[in-house]
Amino acid sequence: MRKYLMIAAGLLLVGSLNVQAQGKFFTREGKVHFYSKAPMEEIDGLNKKATSIVDSQTGQIEFSILMKAFEFEKALMMEHFNENYVESDKFPKSVFKGTISNNADVKWTTDGSYPVKVTGKLTLHGVTKDITADGTIDVKNGIPSAHSTFNILLKDFNIEIPKVVKDKVSESVKIVVDVPYQPFTGK
Repeated sequence: MRKYLMIAAGLLLVGSLNVQAQGKFFTREGKVHFYSKAPMEEIDGLNKKATSIVDSQTGQIEFSILMKAFEFEKALMMEHFNENYVESDKFPKSVFKGTISNNADVKWTTDGSYPVKVTGKLTLHGVTKDITADGTIDVKNGIPSAHSTFNILLKDFNIEIPKVVKDKVSESVKIVVDVPYQPFTGK
């Protein structure tokens, strides 16, 4: 009898893990692209290793990116980005935690494109700021992907532009997020 109770308890535990994971989607392959255009130079960085999770039931969404995973066309740009601007050794990650404000408008199991507004807190370079951005959740075959474009000001995150390169680095940076999700299995 005790053996059957243990088996039943084990099945209930496994079943509850699956219930908890329902409605959650995850990726380690999100893309975060930033672009800065200044009078003398364009800076273009791409990170293809963003981690993100979204809960379709609550609208909670989180992103985490390693700053050193950004790739640049020129090695010198990557060096300056990591050492002089975002100080990747001191501030290795950027994190966003927020909510899809109009989550009830997204039909997570129905194919289509759904405009969303995301609000939350972005931590970059050791500074946390409130961010609101428009985006889109695209659902295809029951699997969502997320897309958003927004701008940030470097000074809002205490990222200083040395006077010697002021004409090469814009004070405003365009951020483009493109995230393909998969169902979260809890593993």
